[in-house]
Amino acid sequence: MLKEQGLKSEEIVQQLIDSSSTFNDKTGYSQEKYIKKKKKKYENTVTILKPTCRILAMMYHGREPGKICHMRYDTLAQILTLANIHAGSKVLVFDTCAGLVLGSIMERMGGYGSVIQMYPGAGPVRAAVESFGFPARFHDMLHEFPICHVNALMAGTLDVAGKDSVADGKQVNVTADEEQNQQEGGPGEESMETKTSGGTEQDQETIEKEERRKAKAEERKVKLEEKQRKLAAAAALLEGRNADGLVIASRFHPCPVVLRLIEFVSPSRPFVVYSQYLEPLIECYTKLKERGGTVNLRITDTWLRRYQVLSDRTHPLLLMSGGGGYVLSGTTVALDRSKPASSPQALEPAAKRQKLKD
Repeated sequence: MLKEQGLKSEEIVQQLIDSSSTFNDKTGYSQEKYIKKKKKKYENTVTILKPTCRILAMMYHGREPGKICHMRYDTLAQILTLANIHAGSKVLVFDTCAGLVLGSIMERMGGYGSVIQMYPGAGPVRAAVESFGFPARFHDMLHEFPICHVNALMAGTLDVAGKDSVADGKQVNVTADEEQNQQEGGPGEESMETKTSGGTEQDQETIEKEERRKAKAEERKVKLEEKQRKLAAAAALLEGRNADGLVIASRFHPCPVVLRLIEFVSPSRPFVVYSQYLEPLIECYTKLKERGGTVNLRITDTWLRRYQVLSDRTHPLLLMSGGGGYVLSGTTVALDRSKPASSPQALEPAAKRQKLKD
């Protein structure tokens, strides 16, 4: 009723206070809490903030935590710190957290350097990256490479402009012809209809359909060429195998991914693997120890507790997050492949005989 009368929020709150029979009997803290509660209900305040990785991480974690694998913003900060993300570096990213980790890395690099996103499936997912509102120069540093082509790249059999492009081009033309035939009901029916009718309207319609078909085919050809150009540019960056860091945050099992992508990282560079669960990271830890070429391997669990800070009322909040995921971090070192891998028993020195006194 008060809102329908056109009263302001301050006036509504004041009327509620005046009409309350127990307000004067409350303590000062209770009165302040009552006023704050009513203001929150009747006042509409909109604050426009510049999007940052912290704000987006809190938003996703509060509304849709499943999309970011339940990653908290303090865990995201740990990932960026452990991976030593800075301007001018070359970073490999495998991110299936709606692009939140990718966008945070791009924000910290400030548009300088190179970011290569390894993605599964048909194309990369960058919903959170679009929310950052980066300028064009930030997107110029971003490259993409399908993870299904990593084995071919390492074997030297990846062909970005040969048979694959020809096959894709034929597929584009066949698809366009099939769509055209489905729309027209088949080429034979269309030609018979044109001959029997003999009208100019049908001829004009046929010409327009042909032009639309050619336009669609040309558009798909341009997209295919752009995709091949991006693939070639990303492959050229990966062939050097001199990346400055590796960040993996995925809902998939990270073990096969990290064992493949770590080959593209230079020695003495950090790598970070995030997982919502501890068991996959333990397996990664064991595999990396067996493989060698890494030092300072650690699995950490970040713990966060928020506090209410007010005069004489500072205490932890009753509701808090139970966990923000687990992080495996380490540093790469040069792997000596000339020496065969030796067992741990062979590295142990032989037991010495104890000397007995005569």
